Amino acid sequence: MSEATSAVPAAGSGLLAKLMSAVRVEFRVEVFVPAPGELIFDMTTCLVPSCPGQSRIGRLCPSHYRRWQTGGRLDVAAFIADPGPDPVGQASLTPCGARGCRLGGARQGLWVRHVVLCQRWGQPERTTWAAALTPVADDHLHQVCRLSFCILWTQGTSALCLNHRSRWYAIGRPDLDEFVRGCESIGDEKFDFGPLGHARQLKLELPYALQCRRDERKASTAAKTVTPVIRLAADSGVASLLEWPMTRWTEYFAATRPGSSHHHNGQLAFLRYAHEHLTDLAQGSGWESEFSNDVWELRRLGLEGTHARLRFDRIAQPWLRELVKRFVRWRLSVGRSVNQARIDILALTRLAGFLADPSVAVDRLAAVDRAVLERYLADLTHDARATQSRGRDISSLNAFFLAVRRHGWDQGLPTGTVFYPEDFPPPAKRLPRALAEQVMAQLEAPANLDRWHHLDGRLLTLILMRCGLRVGDACGLAFDCIIRGGDDAPYLRYFNRKMKREAVVPIDDEVEADIVAQQQRVAGRWPGGGPWLFPAQKMNPDGRRPLTAHSYRGQLGIWLKRCDARDEHGRPVHLTPHQWRHTFGTRLINRDVPQEVVRVLLDHTSAEMTAHYARLHDTTVRRHWENARKVDATGEAVTIDPDDPLSNADWAMHRLSRASQVLPNGFCDLPAQKTCPHANTCLACPLFVTTTEFLPQHREQHHQVLQLISAAEARGQTRLVEMNRQVLGNLEKIIAVLQVDATQPEVAADAI
Repeated sequence: MSEATSAVPAAGSGLLAKLMSAVRVEFRVEVFVPAPGELIFDMTTCLVPSCPGQSRIGRLCPSHYRRWQTGGRLDVAAFIADPGPDPVGQASLTPCGARGCRLGGARQGLWVRHVVLCQRWGQPERTTWAAALTPVADDHLHQVCRLSFCILWTQGTSALCLNHRSRWYAIGRPDLDEFVRGCESIGDEKFDFGPLGHARQLKLELPYALQCRRDERKASTAAKTVTPVIRLAADSGVASLLEWPMTRWTEYFAATRPGSSHHHNGQLAFLRYAHEHLTDLAQGSGWESEFSNDVWELRRLGLEGTHARLRFDRIAQPWLRELVKRFVRWRLSVGRSVNQARIDILALTRLAGFLADPSVAVDRLAAVDRAVLERYLADLTHDARATQSRGRDISSLNAFFLAVRRHGWDQGLPTGTVFYPEDFPPPAKRLPRALAEQVMAQLEAPANLDRWHHLDGRLLTLILMRCGLRVGDACGLAFDCIIRGGDDAPYLRYFNRKMKREAVVPIDDEVEADIVAQQQRVAGRWPGGGPWLFPAQKMNPDGRRPLTAHSYRGQLGIWLKRCDARDEHGRPVHLTPHQWRHTFGTRLINRDVPQEVVRVLLDHTSAEMTAHYARLHDTTVRRHWENARKVDATGEAVTIDPDDPLSNADWAMHRLSRASQVLPNGFCDLPAQKTCPHANTCLACPLFVTTTEFLPQHREQHHQVLQLISAAEARGQTRLVEMNRQVLGNLEKIIAVLQVDATQPEVAADAI
């Protein structure tokens, strides 16, 4: 459903009745005066100590700011020391000059009756006469004016003093509470809906938008932004904002507000916000009202944290569009992500375009058989997108056909309408995305970490580097994210949003201390408490909104410029937060951490996910193998040139042999497919290879061979003595070489 068609019926669909029910009494006023901080967040009072006004510019209220501006822009501290009288409308009126009298001074500084009394005395000098009067008795019996800043007494049954009652009469005696609120809020934010006149529905629509803004508490809303929108709506002559689609409002706004500025952008944004929320109120929410639309507003479906849409209007065939909507609704209801829903819709939209081609001309699902799918696969090979994207399309289509068949949405779907494993394009080899250690050394330097402009970003970066979390999971860490295991060691608990489950990862003492300090900072700024370890820094008065990954990425770019980190070619470093996760996993693999342990730390579901990081594992083990000293049965060193064209083949043969023919004191270099001709006399075998890790076994065997030779000599077994003396000589050579090698800082060959 397009924007133009969705706006018109909404204006006349019982919206007024819904507004009457939705708009609270406090917003149904001519002039709405919000409490401090309700719509303009993170405000403080004016710097002038005696002024209760809310700060706006330079931490001064509007009245004092104008006075400071017209006074020559003096030093702010000097101005605060002598700001002059209280701003107009915020000071108590002048009382009667008679001693002890706090009634309003009506004429020449005296209360009316005191003026008459003075005239009876022959009109003496009034100041001297008023000071000589007997003080007014029973001061405690007098009521004080309703206005909080006024100290004058009331007169008669009125709740106001004489002077403020005169003002109240002069403006038509409005509701007393509104009059008091208006007098006490001079200089503060006011939202005047008076220009809307007698447009009853508009007088509820714009207050409703303001009410939604206050309830959401996600953006500051100033009167200077809303007031022009009120006047714009009043001048348009419409009875409801929904009489026009938003495109027409945008054109009208541009025609009546020429030029562009920051304020104009804010005004149009508020107008769009009001139009959007009124449309939501008019059309309702939930699947019953949204499913029939061809454009789904996800906020109406209760999907938190997104204002996105799902568009089905690009699927021309009605029969296919309805099936796709059922499929997407089912996928969302079983927990699939919104991003997956978008992938599904794009894949089915491409299929719809293919089926609508005149050369294909498929007009019903029953005609989509295996032959059509084969033609589509041929067409898909010319798609310029990446192989992975084309594979996702086929996977989404397969899931769609399976769901249609399983749930009986269309009985005409042929049984052969299915993709097979060989239909998927072969996946492209994914290269590791770990950062070079040269780059990591720069970014991990304490001096560069301290270049973060706030401590929240520094800690979040440290967690990404040392714990391998995804950036979205790290931004959404709970306030109480530290738990302790049975060993009393600290662990970081987080929610893996991709897998939709909780996970834990061990942390070191430094990260734990920084998290505790961050918790103290958050508790200090939001004493009422909050659910997040990293609340959003701006537009977050209650601490209820977490830092977003988008916001962190923007801050990361600024930090990288401050660090001036360079790669091996001297170019500025550009990275994504996810590369730290790859670096974390690769570092673990290169430190010989078992792949299963890495899988648990990264909270992967399968070993295949971790295998991407483990691709460097063979390289690491081979480096250890090449660096380790290998000797044969005669004590001669065994070497393989890494640059030899057959080195990779030798390495593969070595891995296979070592995995299948491990000996108690070394390993056999004979290919596993061949039969050993030496009857396990390995120390006399030219294919025997050993390293320093087997030195203890060699020493033990050397001791046993000496005993065996001594016993054989005593029994006169000359042949046995001869055979074992060769073994003994080889052992002595091996031990001599390996003993020297064991004192060197080389790494022994790894066990596979």
